Amino acid sequence: MLSLRLIAALVLAGLLNAASGQGTGPQSTPAAGPATPVSKPEMPVLRANANLVLVDVVATEQGNAVHGLVKRQFHIMENGLEQAITAFDEHRPETGPATAAKPAVLPPHVYTNVPVYAESGAVNVLLLDGLNTPMADQLQVRRHMIQFLGKVAPGTSLAIFTLASRLRMAEGFTTDAGALVKAVENPKAGARPSVVLDAQNDKILDAMNLDIANTPWISPDAVPAMLQFQADLSAYQIDQRVRITLEAMEQLARYLSAIPGRKNLIWFSGSFPLALDPDDSLRSPFQAMRSYSEQMKQASELLAAARVAVYPVDARGLLTMPASDASYSFAAPATSTGGVRTQGIKNTAVSQPSSVARDNKSFLREVQTSQAGMMQIADQTGGQSYINTNGLKEAVAHAVENGSSYYTIGYIPTGKDFNGQYRKIQVHLDNSACQLAYRQGYYADPPDKPSANLPGTASPMTAATLHGAPPASQILFQARVLPAADPLFQGAKLPDTPGETASKLKKPAHRYVVDMIVDARSLAFDETPDGVHQARMEFALVAYDAEGNRLNYLNPSYAVKIQPNQFAQTQANGIRVRFALDLPTGQVSLRIAVHDMGSGRAGSLEVPLVIAAI
Repeated sequence: MLSLRLIAALVLAGLLNAASGQGTGPQSTPAAGPATPVSKPEMPVLRANANLVLVDVVATEQGNAVHGLVKRQFHIMENGLEQAITAFDEHRPETGPATAAKPAVLPPHVYTNVPVYAESGAVNVLLLDGLNTPMADQLQVRRHMIQFLGKVAPGTSLAIFTLASRLRMAEGFTTDAGALVKAVENPKAGARPSVVLDAQNDKILDAMNLDIANTPWISPDAVPAMLQFQADLSAYQIDQRVRITLEAMEQLARYLSAIPGRKNLIWFSGSFPLALDPDDSLRSPFQAMRSYSEQMKQASELLAAARVAVYPVDARGLLTMPASDASYSFAAPATSTGGVRTQGIKNTAVSQPSSVARDNKSFLREVQTSQAGMMQIADQTGGQSYINTNGLKEAVAHAVENGSSYYTIGYIPTGKDFNGQYRKIQVHLDNSACQLAYRQGYYADPPDKPSANLPGTASPMTAATLHGAPPASQILFQARVLPAADPLFQGAKLPDTPGETASKLKKPAHRYVVDMIVDARSLAFDETPDGVHQARMEFALVAYDAEGNRLNYLNPSYAVKIQPNQFAQTQANGIRVRFALDLPTGQVSLRIAVHDMGSGRAGSLEVPLVIAAI
């Protein structure tokens, strides 16, 4: 059976080669000199209509990954009907002690996308959620993450995002553990108060309620009114938390959809409620009632479609009953764990055991509610939740291991009515006690129309130019990045290409020169009957600021035509091209990418620059 990678390569190569005769023909270029730019041809829009559905399945037994399962053991059902498995791959993490390959010694200001580590089957994202996590728990999470990163297996690909009032990338995908530790320690990614979790206001409202209850001349209606107000305020705050969090999840799904393969999203959060139940102790028991299940389902399906499995970790660690706390007083307000606070006033005439039982019951209900959302998103995306544990770094290590040991099953659905309806997926194993985790379904959208439910399929160049994405290494190259004012360029005629959005840059702008050597052995050449080798290449230079906003870009196309007597030399020396791009003062990330338009393969890397004012 052909592997999924080979099937995808053959299908894409066939489609693109079939279209290579359309549009403008290639121009002649010197074998070892600069390629000749040509006007962009009108490229045909290619759409894949072989609706291959990919399902990543994690098989575990007693919490440990199970390896060595074979295709014939798996059965996959769609809406209750068994499907024929047409592709099957097993993915495993590196066995034994992983060692880094010795990186090439490069001249100053020269970079390469030659991988130092072997490519892994999955990449990992750490999401540090400050929106739903109290400050003290955020500090605990960061301490555990630094400990984990100090012992992370070499070659583990990780990226770090933070969530406060919005989603922010703290560090793009890298195997450099030191860079990841710096990102965690960076004050910009540090612990900060949530914009909607306000423990101090909760305490003030609790104290006000207690004062009102103990004031004899206050109307009896004042206490229920204050309790209702507090419940409504808490429900509103949770509404905001859910909205911002799910918007961030959808944003992550769209970003990660451009990165091939499986992605494991390890989400540290203090609490995330799925619903707020009616409260009979309130004047209007149903007024603060909420259900976020449908919004959660939509976000989960978007993540699953992008092959993102979510591994939530409860940042609060091991939770204990309120009465077990030394500071607990049965007459004091109950501590909120993320749900609606309605226990602000206690009846001091009630016996202490009764009050303790009521507080414990309320605490358990709130904990279950606050963890339900985490458990649902894990189940629907094929991940696993980690709750009620103080071993946060161990949870991350297990999630990375779990998410790197999986089977990818591919099938072409028998149902040909692509009407946008949701189709449920079920996977079974013969004669096995394994627990299986996988995405629960997908939307059967028409293949020739954009989907209203899923992130769009990204082109190879879109994926290669994504800020912070892992370097693409299907096409290998070196790039030297220097300011145009460097003495090396004295007397040289440089390209006059400021960039597509140079006019919008904050002045003064600084021109930078990028010299590339592309490994010609990475390209797929077409050979004419007279022995001429032809290829069409697309390049991109995209500059981003520290927040990931695009500053400027360049996207030229080139045609390469190599005579038979020059081909061996080109294979040995590579294809050289030179670009220029204007950049602003400050911290800039320059994404450099190349795309072989004949095979669909791409290569990319990202260069950090600090551009000083002149």
